[in-house]
Amino acid sequence: MKASAIGKLSLALILASGAAKPIPVPAVHSAATSAPALINTCLITNDVEKLANFYKRVLQIAPQKSGDNYVEFRTTAGTLALFSADAQEEYIQGSAAAGQNRSIILEFRVANVDADYARLRDIVDSWVKGPTTQPWGTRSIYFRDPDGNLVDLFMPVRLPGQVGH
Repeated sequence: MKASAIGKLSLALILASGAAKPIPVPAVHSAATSAPALINTCLITNDVEKLANFYKRVLQIAPQKSGDNYVEFRTTAGTLALFSADAQEEYIQGSAAAGQNRSIILEFRVANVDADYARLRDIVDSWVKGPTTQPWGTRSIYFRDPDGNLVDLFMPVRLPGQVGH
C-alpha cells in the first residue's frame, strides 16, 4: 500500500471515529523504495479507554488521542492504534470482532525484560510466560492485554557460543 493510500485510510478511520482533528501519518515510502513498510497495527476494542490505560502503563508512552474512538501509541518502529468496535462497525460493517484475536503476538523490544517484569507484575492480570531466554536469542515475557491479545516484551541476548550482535 502506498503512503498516500495509508494516509487516506488513516484519515478515513479518524473521520469515521468522529475525531476532532486528524493524527498525521508519517511518510513511509520514497520514490527510491518499493518494499512495504508495516507502520501501524490497529486493535479493535469494545473499551478504548480501558485498553489505552493498560498500554499507557505497559509501554510508558503517552497516547495520542483523536476523539473517544481512536488512540495511538507511537513507538520508534511503528504505531499501535486502538479503535472502537462500534466505530469500526459503522465504518466497515461486519469486518472485525473485538477481543477475538488469538493468532498474533504484539512484540515490543525493551531495554530490560526482567525490570519490566517486576514493574508490570501488579499491572498485568494474565501472565502467559515469565522471563525466559529463548533459543533464538531473545529474553521475553508473555502476557495478555485486557482484550486477550498476546503481548511479548523482549530484548536480544547473547547466547553461549553466539558471535555477532
